[in-house]
Amino acid sequence: MLVLSRQRDETIMIGDDVEITIVDVRGDKVRLGITAPARIAVHRKEVYEAIRAENEQAARSSGDPFGGLKQPLGAGGGRIKSGAARLVTPQSPPGAEGARKRA
Repeated sequence: MLVLSRQRDETIMIGDDVEITIVDVRGDKVRLGITAPARIAVHRKEVYEAIRAENEQAARSSGDPFGGLKQPLGAGGGRIKSGAARLVTPQSPPGAEGARKRA
């Protein structure tokens, strides 16, 4: 752990993107101002631990990897209408199924 001494209005940089500024000191409490990009989540440790525990509990309690999703994706119940899709392989170039029918 790195331990630094800072006074009010002094700043600590973490990397190029995160600034921690001492805003106020009152007795045994220090107020910090944190400037960080939106992509970096900033939480008090107790809040971070609560979020992490809740996420772990949710992952363990759900035996269904799809979170209760019962209906297949798609409006048609997952069915493809007859003739709506054809498998084309290297052995059957596009349009070959029609040529076989005519022959």
